[in-house]
Amino acid sequence: MAINGNRIYISIGSNTTPIAGTKSNEIMVGCDTIEISSPDDGVWRRFIAGRKEWSITVNFLLIQDTNALSLLSPGNTYTLHFRSSSTSYMSGLAIMTQCKITATRGNLIQGSFSYKGKGALSSDI
Repeated sequence: MAINGNRIYISIGSNTTPIAGTKSNEIMVGCDTIEISSPDDGVWRRFIAGRKEWSITVNFLLIQDTNALSLLSPGNTYTLHFRSSSTSYMSGLAIMTQCKITATRGNLIQGSFSYKGKGALSSDI
């Protein structure tokens, strides 16, 4: 089965229910680089891979009265699962760094949660 944006969601902890109705999720995985060049290397620098990091931003629409708004606790650590359908693909501990809620008259509540990885992002495949 192909993975597409319509089927990807984020859940928290052992709960497989998605947090709110996510409209998009963004996962960023990065790596530092460490320079290992010496004066003998000439004009070109040489690098090796350093430590990795990851973060997730979840943009959501609050479709019905769910427990999503009870998760508005920046500074708390959560176990996040990046899933497609009922299959878990990646998970890890993350600290909520930001929560934004936007409510306009006559529209669904929108918002975003941002998390910074606290250790490894593991593959559950």
